[in-house]
Amino acid sequence: MNCELVTVGTELLLGFTVDTNSAEIGRALAAAGVRVVRRTAVSDDPAAIRDAVGGALARTGVVITTGGLGSTADDITKKTVAELFGATLVFDPSVWADLEARFARLGRVPSANNRGQAEVPAGAVVLPNRWGTAPGLWLEGPPGLVVMLPGVPVEMRNLLASGVLPRLAARSGQGGVIRSTTVRTTGIAESTLAERLGDIDERIAPLTLAYLPGLGSVDLRATAWNLPAAEADRRLAEAAALLAERAGEHAYGAGDDDLAALVLEEARKRGLLVAVAESCTGGLLGGRLTAVPGSSSQFLGGVISYSDGAKQELLWVPEALLAAHGAVSGPVAAAMAAGAARALGAQVAVSITGIAGPDGGSKEKPVGTVWLGFSMPGGTDAILRNTIGTREEVRARAAQIALFELWRRLRRLPE
Repeated sequence: MNCELVTVGTELLLGFTVDTNSAEIGRALAAAGVRVVRRTAVSDDPAAIRDAVGGALARTGVVITTGGLGSTADDITKKTVAELFGATLVFDPSVWADLEARFARLGRVPSANNRGQAEVPAGAVVLPNRWGTAPGLWLEGPPGLVVMLPGVPVEMRNLLASGVLPRLAARSGQGGVIRSTTVRTTGIAESTLAERLGDIDERIAPLTLAYLPGLGSVDLRATAWNLPAAEADRRLAEAAALLAERAGEHAYGAGDDDLAALVLEEARKRGLLVAVAESCTGGLLGGRLTAVPGSSSQFLGGVISYSDGAKQELLWVPEALLAAHGAVSGPVAAAMAAGAARALGAQVAVSITGIAGPDGGSKEKPVGTVWLGFSMPGGTDAILRNTIGTREEVRARAAQIALFELWRRLRRLPE
């Protein structure tokens, strides 16, 4: 079954609200064997809603909408869709009774505006909403099928799971699923990675492969379309193994694996405590590590030594070293890592010093120059990485590279 999504809300188009609903619906429908072929966002305007829903019905016959089911004047999705079906809005006493009971539990009385939420298109199936005031609606007729869900994410999510997915799965009747697996890579450009993978598309067919580049990383997502569940799982597992093999040392995880969490896990296996020293990243690296639940078992802390003076006073970087090589250099990066390990009592430390821009670069050290230092049980070293992008992108890439290189070094240590 193919399906289209229509998200309703002027706030979505203005950028004040981020549309997380579409992503959740897409993942959930895929697991039920329903393929989303188009997503459209429209304002709270009857003509825009009518055109979007009407066009989607003409193309696929199945549409899911979110938003526009509330009690205010701009909540017009229900009325507009009902007109497309030639259906009138009728008062549903059971919906009103549920609303009254919900408000009573909150010590309140529903207003006249709330009464409109108890009006449903004639012939529609009401999907009870135990998490909010606006019920979902399943309206089917000659134009096709429209499922209307509230825009509040928690309400949408629960109604989708309880009232929509079981009905759609039964309706599709294909017995197939749409499932994906992801192999995570970093430290390699998308084009270079594609060369490494070679004839991968032919090797994993009928699965499809998508490249999803991020800041310093490229996710490889293989997808099985409308295959029996067991066959989809088998093919996806084989594809993931082949992708990881060809990506080589640049493949670090699968699914939602977080590189910071993997670093801490490798440190835990070896009984090592970790510290960081940051200059241009200003705490991004430490932030990624502390975002991992339970990170305090392995991560001791970090030093943000932005100025030369801070590097000297907090990390014992010699003034002569800074004068001879500059703050953005291999010797200083190595000294920063050693200083962080000493200051915090860690066996492992990583440092970052670089030029994030947009100013401050030179011919010898252009913007994007990043030095990373490592203090490991076997000694210290430093590596140079030249990055590109805006100030934010350079900083994010530097933190990603630091985690990846530390992860590789930890894995080489005995457990």
